[in-house]
Amino acid sequence: MIEVKGLTKVYGAHTAVDHIDFTVNDGEIVGFLGPNGAGKTTTMNMMTGFISSTEGSVKINGFDILDEPEQAKKQLGYLPDVPPLYGDMRVTEYLDFVCDIKKVPKDRRPEMLKYIMETVKITDHSHRIVKNLSKGYRQRVGLAQAMVGFPKVLILDEPTVGLDPKQVIEMRDVIRMLGKRHTVILSSHILGEVSAVCDRIIIINKGKIVADAPAEELTAGSGNSAQLVRVGCSKEKAEQIIKTISSVNDFKVSTDNDETEIYVSGEGDIRADISNAFVKAGVPLLMLKGAALTLEEIFLKIISGEDSAVKKPQIKTENEVEEAEQ
Repeated sequence: MIEVKGLTKVYGAHTAVDHIDFTVNDGEIVGFLGPNGAGKTTTMNMMTGFISSTEGSVKINGFDILDEPEQAKKQLGYLPDVPPLYGDMRVTEYLDFVCDIKKVPKDRRPEMLKYIMETVKITDHSHRIVKNLSKGYRQRVGLAQAMVGFPKVLILDEPTVGLDPKQVIEMRDVIRMLGKRHTVILSSHILGEVSAVCDRIIIINKGKIVADAPAEELTAGSGNSAQLVRVGCSKEKAEQIIKTISSVNDFKVSTDNDETEIYVSGEGDIRADISNAFVKAGVPLLMLKGAALTLEEIFLKIISGEDSAVKKPQIKTENEVEEAEQ
């Protein structure tokens, strides 16, 4: 478990992190998001003991990261955005060196390193020199060093940065697997990656936490309903009808031959209003289903302050929407 209470970092007149509180429970995979300058990296550096806090505390499985650093860091594995690798070592030499630093008993090392290398899929490259590996494999070696000693908590800062699409998918699978054995905090600017692997998302902006909720609840309380509509008429006709619906706030129209597709947003449940308007106009209503906001849209909405009341937002992914309809 990770407990962050009143965590603050002040540089002169600038407050980088402003009295934030959150808890990460055992076995959770939590996404930690924030725009550049939000305080995200500063927070992670304080959580790992890399820098000290001005106020507040971080406890890793009950051990304070500043008061009990050795015990706390034994519980912790850290992958920074630039992995701390020694390029002139072979992979096995480097991981054995990390074992020395973490004081892993020599009789435990062979079995542990075999498991770690199989998990991150670097077994076939274990005797190669680190600097000769591709970016993707160097990232995997960095993840392997974080796993040495089997810490209960893993903090991963941008683990897929610079990877190609195939490598990103493979890294996601590895992180999901790690979540079965470790508590994981994942920082990333790739929001689709966060939504794909995380149970919960924390968003920080201007040094404060602005959202903290399960991914599937990320837009709760926004009061905004969105629908995807397909009708059997021209684009111009569809626009005329939509403009007569008072509960609609905004819409975007696209045309596909004799059918028109419309993304409609409004207040409350607008399905009945949409259906009644097109039926009254004698236009065939071919499809009406919930349209989920993307995580990117939600993220930008929250940090821009457009939805200042958001505490525990709610989101349904497209797959969840389809499953609910079935």
